[in-house]
Amino acid sequence: MRVIRDGRVSTRPDQLAIEEPLEIRLFAAGRRHTVAITMRTPGADFELAVGFLFSEGIVGSRDDVRRLTYCTDRDVDADQRYNIVNVDLAGAAAPDLRSLERHFFTNSACGVCGKATMDALEVRSAPLSGGPEVPVDVLYGLPERLRARQGLFDATGGLHAAGLFTAGGEVLAVREDVGRHNALDKLIGWAVLQGRLPLSNEVLVVSGRSSYEILQKAITAGVCVVCGISAPSSLAVDLAERFGVTLVGFLRDRRCNVYAHAGRILAGEPAVNPPI
Repeated sequence: MRVIRDGRVSTRPDQLAIEEPLEIRLFAAGRRHTVAITMRTPGADFELAVGFLFSEGIVGSRDDVRRLTYCTDRDVDADQRYNIVNVDLAGAAAPDLRSLERHFFTNSACGVCGKATMDALEVRSAPLSGGPEVPVDVLYGLPERLRARQGLFDATGGLHAAGLFTAGGEVLAVREDVGRHNALDKLIGWAVLQGRLPLSNEVLVVSGRSSYEILQKAITAGVCVVCGISAPSSLAVDLAERFGVTLVGFLRDRRCNVYAHAGRILAGEPAVNPPI
């Protein structure tokens, strides 16, 4: 790599974030379906597959998954077998895969969303209630705790992260990926496989912006408090309002904005604006 700084040129090696395709194959009722192809950072591939299928309503718990394997088909090149995950579902009935049609190819950075899918989400997920009360001083410390667990980011500088925390700020799990949605799918997949759902008492922190798709995935997992280091999208705010999610944005430098359901964030008395 060539580095140009202050008009001076030097060369040095650099470590880049790996981005490779992952094909998720579903085996159910004696048939095989390719349900998604996503660009991801290798690692936690089984969690990614399960988290994706859970977010789409195909998998409801660990008991729905009979087996997870990489591809061993002889007609697949050996160097590609670890880019294919086979998910063998339990039960004899074929799942309804219509919700997956929009995801046949999933970009690592952007999901597919819209107001129409908000109504479809309401069929699966009721508005959330309860949830943790989180002191704002705990929130302030979460970005640094997330950053401290981003080993791949330290090496490459090019990955997103999703972290799950207790209301007291304890780190439960962190996952990284070149795509923010994949990082969250890995985290949700971990929770599914560990039997930890719903995540109603935990706090989710994502390293980038909070998009509609981030909120959609969080709601299906029962997360009541979602925090982003950057801004939320307008549709994410609408979704948070509709489904009872506390949505925090710009969580950095000991400040944050609360866009929806602020009652779960315990802060001091509101500042009084001086008279004009």
